[in-house]
Amino acid sequence: MALLIAFALLLLIDIYFYQAVLAVTKSWSPLWRQVGRIGFWIPTVLSFSALIWWQVADPYTINANVRNWIITGVFATYFSKLIGIIFLLIDDLQRVVRWAAGLFQKKNEALPGEPITRSQFLTQAAVIASAVPLGAMVYGIVSGAHDYRVRKVTVKLPNLPKAFDGLRIAQLSDIHSGSFFNKTAVKGGVEMVLNEKTDLIFFTGDLVNNESVEVKDYINVFDKLKAPLGVYSVTGNHDYGDYKSWNTKEAKQQNFKDLIEAHRLLGFDLLMNEHRFIVQGGEKLAILGIENWGGGGFAKYGKLDQAYAGTTDAAVKLLLSHDPSHWDAQVRPNYKDIDLAFAGHTHGFQFGVELGDFKWSPSQYAYKQWAGLYTEGNQHLYVNRGFGYLGYPGRIGMPPEITILELKRA
Repeated sequence: MALLIAFALLLLIDIYFYQAVLAVTKSWSPLWRQVGRIGFWIPTVLSFSALIWWQVADPYTINANVRNWIITGVFATYFSKLIGIIFLLIDDLQRVVRWAAGLFQKKNEALPGEPITRSQFLTQAAVIASAVPLGAMVYGIVSGAHDYRVRKVTVKLPNLPKAFDGLRIAQLSDIHSGSFFNKTAVKGGVEMVLNEKTDLIFFTGDLVNNESVEVKDYINVFDKLKAPLGVYSVTGNHDYGDYKSWNTKEAKQQNFKDLIEAHRLLGFDLLMNEHRFIVQGGEKLAILGIENWGGGGFAKYGKLDQAYAGTTDAAVKLLLSHDPSHWDAQVRPNYKDIDLAFAGHTHGFQFGVELGDFKWSPSQYAYKQWAGLYTEGNQHLYVNRGFGYLGYPGRIGMPPEITILELKRA
């Protein structure tokens, strides 16, 4: 029943917007008029077919990406039409007003302006306006999905030992390997990381979307990530299989074990509520890593107290924690000597505007810290915009990020 109601609503959107197509194509040649009008219904047929298929089968069994493409296709088709419908509603409103005004006119007195017909300007504007978001989404897939950007950041720490002055760290986050569709481009992103020749590499969670098997084809890509002082990683909310229905509890547990094994095969030192020390010049730097700890309704598997235990004598403490909400919730109130935290999770909503010091994204309405460097007192948090993508297989104005962060003595 719910599907039938959804189809009815979508069909109403199609029928209403089709009036604009009829008006715009009216003056075209017979052949192109027919092409335009038939072409309008092709995305509708494809969308309905895909949704029906989703109901009778599980597209995920074919490819981890199939459901993402279905969601993206249906959303792009109808969101663009809804934008155009705004102009059609304005047009219909002015027609209603003119019609109502005509009821009060004398019989032979004409209303100023054209008769009550569809406005050519607003109708054409509706078609053009609907094409803009559709074009942007296509561009975000073709160009934005793998347009990796290196962002270089310097963080000054007052208690940083001289032995670690100038330490360079590469951070990746939110790989979401189950969403990739261009392996060559992903390899290019990994090469960009290696070209920076950093001392450390951090990965802050979400290796997959739902299942550990998604990373299988990319083991031989990300296992190239190497750094003199090591590659360290943590888990994100998507790594636990919490967003998939499993046949048995044991199957879900095995999936997570396989996910942990994938980190080992990649050469990542996975920190599960634990820490590691790096010693140089007789000085200690502690790297703490916790399982996912998310704000709101997200899972809270992380145990910072366990990761922190035994690190008090480290001159500097760096924390890997997937969700930036954790910083305000636990880190800053209770662990004043954690100098710098690394997070991801938000993706910058894969959509936004960044011009110079100005940045905007819908992500900022959901997360206080959503992209870039944040500082409170002597504590810092860096939120990576993500290497991959989830749901919509692209990015608009929020390119995938490779962070190169350098530590300097204050």
